[in-house]
This record gives sequence, C-alpha cells and structure tokens, in this order.
Amino acid sequence: MLTRKHLESVVLPLSAILVALLLFGLFCLAAGANPFGVYGSIYKAAFGQWSSWQNTLIRAAPLMLSALCTALPARLGLVIIGNEGALVMGGIGAIAAGLAMGTAAPPLVVQILMALTGMIFGGVWIGIAGALRHWRGVNETISSLLMNYVAIALLNHLVEGPMKDPSSLNKPSTFPLETVYQVGTIPGTRIHYGLVYGIIACIIAYILIQRTTFGFAARTAGGNLRAARIAGLPVGQLTLAICFLAGSCAGLAGMVEVAAVHGRANASLNVGYGYGGILVAFVARHNPLAAGVIAVLLGGILASGGILQRSHGLPDATVLVFQGLVFLCVLYSESRYGTIAALQPKNLASNN
Repeated sequence: MLTRKHLESVVLPLSAILVALLLFGLFCLAAGANPFGVYGSIYKAAFGQWSSWQNTLIRAAPLMLSALCTALPARLGLVIIGNEGALVMGGIGAIAAGLAMGTAAPPLVVQILMALTGMIFGGVWIGIAGALRHWRGVNETISSLLMNYVAIALLNHLVEGPMKDPSSLNKPSTFPLETVYQVGTIPGTRIHYGLVYGIIACIIAYILIQRTTFGFAARTAGGNLRAARIAGLPVGQLTLAICFLAGSCAGLAGMVEVAAVHGRANASLNVGYGYGGILVAFVARHNPLAAGVIAVLLGGILASGGILQRSHGLPDATVLVFQGLVFLCVLYSESRYGTIAALQPKNLASNN
C-alpha cells in the first residue's frame, strides 16, 4: 500500500523535474527557440526510434555505475561527490592492466583483470575520502570533490607523458587496447555489455543495502550515528567498506568507458558521467534500483545535445544547462521533505 511517506518521495522529485522543465523552457525561449520544439527534439533523439534508444542506453551504463558512488555512502549519511575522479582512476587502472597483459592471455581473463583493477583503483580513491573522514574528521564532500581534480590532472599527465602513444598527435592518448580485449556489444545492437554490468551492479547494491545485515547496519548508522556507536556498530569499518564499494562502482564505469567505448584512455574519460551520476543518485533518492531508471532518462537527455544544435541552433552544452536546472530543483526539493502537511501521515500532520 502506498503510504503518504512513500507518496512524498514520489511527488517531490517529480515536482522538482517539472519545475526544471519549466525553467528550461524559459531558457530556450530566451535563446530564441521554441520550448515545445526543443522538448520534442529531446524525445526524438532519446527515445524516438531504436537507434535513439541504443544511443541512450550506451550513455546510461556509466551513469548507473557512477550513481552508486553517491547512493551507497548516502545510506551511511555521507555525501560523496568524487564520482568523476573515481571513474577516471578506474579507467587509468583498467588500461594499465590491459596494456600490461600484452597479447598472451585469454580475452576473458584480461577483461576480468581490467574490471578488478578498475574497481580497486576507484575503490581506493573514494576509500581515501572515507579514511580522511573517519580518522581525521575531514569533510568527505570537500575532499572527494577536490580529489576529482587530482585524478584528472593525473590522467592528463599520464596520457601526455609516460603512457602516451606517439601516434596520438591531435588528442594525446595511451596506446590502444587490443581489439580482442575490448568489451563487446550485445548481439544485434550497438549497446555494449557495460549496460549489463550497470544493471547487475544496481540490483546487487539494492540487495546489499536492503536485504543484508551489513546494509541494515549502514542504514542504522546513517540514521543516528551516536546511537549506532552506543549499540557497538563498527562505524569506522562501515565507512571504509561503503566508500570502497562506492568507488569500485565508479571505477568499473571507467573500465567500461576504456574497454567498451574508447579502446584507450584519454581526455574523453573526463566527459562528466561522474557528475551526472551525482544527479542520478539524488533524483533517485539514493535508491539503487531507481538509479537505473533515472540513468536511462538522463542518458537520453545527454544523447540529444547534437540534435538541439542542428535543429534549433542551440549550443551542444544546452543539455548541461537542463541537467544543472534539474540538479538545483532536486536539491531544493530535498529541503521540503517533512514540511508539506498534505503529504505527512495524519497523526503527524495533526500534531503540527
């Protein structure tokens, strides 16, 4: 049965998205474009036909994985926004492992090794933010944000220096990954298996948080940290474990981008999927299953940038304006939970 509490968690995000649509329409109008035409073009580019769906799902895969980097720590009361850095580090680790294997190992072994290395690199990266929070009291939001820039700088250093392919003149990149080691596509489509990884990761994350004692402990600590410590829960271990798992999901997204999309590491790793994952996590209310659905919607929006430029004369980055408006509206909606009497349980509303 849908309670008023559940209704609130549906109504407020939807209202935030509707307000964002209205504001984006005003932005398009000010830019000289017909808002309804823009909305129609976004739908056409994202979901209008099967080829559009494939473009959308290709972009949804890294968004699903990077969203978990924010959604999992949120259950512990942590606000991690280092998704982009963990994704970049995962891509660096994956390409390093793939190139180190040469051509001798079986493709499946190399792909598994790349996935594990990417997950470890991403997990350690976010684990550092968790460790700083636990042992030194450093705010995890600030530290994880700043670590994004460190990861991006490290990527630029490696692809322009020690790992640079001399033949990549216009766009510095690492040496390419052997074709047999790259992640293939689902038969009959252009969609790579990274989408499958993302769906599986969202399901596992949901089960871990909602159906295990580990998840119960994390949710308990997130609800009341002081009570959790009094009850003897290992808050420090939970913090480190959750942060590592969160970072490993974003690291896997980096591996997917390297092994399924680009075939090498370069500046294309830093295209904003990590930041998009933050938006997905907040709109989904940090629910891993809902994050999978929201990732598809945002993937569709990101896939429509080109058509807005061609059909309406809007900059390709217009979709980022839409993304930013949604993020701001969703953040504001977070402050409205528990304040709207009509959406509260009757006994609570009567007490107010």
